[in-house]
Amino acid sequence: MGDILATYDIWGAIWVTIQLSVLSAIGALVVGTVVAVLRISPAAVLRGMGTSYVNIFLNSPLTLLMVLSVLGLSFILGLQISEDFAQNAYWWAVVMLSLYHAAFVCEALRSGINTVPTGQAEAARAIGLTFGQSLREVILPQAFRGAIAPLGSTFIALIKNTTVAAVIGVNDSAGLLSKITENEGASIGVFMIFALVFVVLTLPLGVASTNLSQRLAVKR
Repeated sequence: MGDILATYDIWGAIWVTIQLSVLSAIGALVVGTVVAVLRISPAAVLRGMGTSYVNIFLNSPLTLLMVLSVLGLSFILGLQISEDFAQNAYWWAVVMLSLYHAAFVCEALRSGINTVPTGQAEAARAIGLTFGQSLREVILPQAFRGAIAPLGSTFIALIKNTTVAAVIGVNDSAGLLSKITENEGASIGVFMIFALVFVVLTLPLGVASTNLSQRLAVKR
């Protein structure tokens, strides 16, 4: 076990997993919010765009999207984010994790939007607020409060799904674990280290999202 820890950069791989999780969560939250707005837009074309986005990504395997990003977009179409292979794979993993989980963020926010009484949206329009102003001032603040629990579940799933990035060569926790297993054989100690890392990353997030959802729930 000591030789493995000395030979392989386990803590570096864990740091890559943390970076993937944070960057992808930010990207998924931004894109998912935009898609949620499209899905409730008064314009049919925009609603169709939002619905199509969600249907495509909810029904596409994340592994397929990862492989498509490097083999299809990078190698065949030449859409490389970086000239360095490792950096290119890393940033494509961030992009695909963000786009994939944005669909789940959108649905979580839609569930939060459904908790907002329609009378409040009608009242906002009655006092002259535009659609954008109604979203910003009335609907989205309450939607985020109502969607804390499902958003927490989405981000927990995102953290666990960072392991899929290993299929395109990202040297995260799953990628390094695969390399160690291939070169050194299976090691219970190494498995336990990486399992503990994911418990440490996901368990506090689950507890925090549950507590926040209870504390910030909109009282009806």
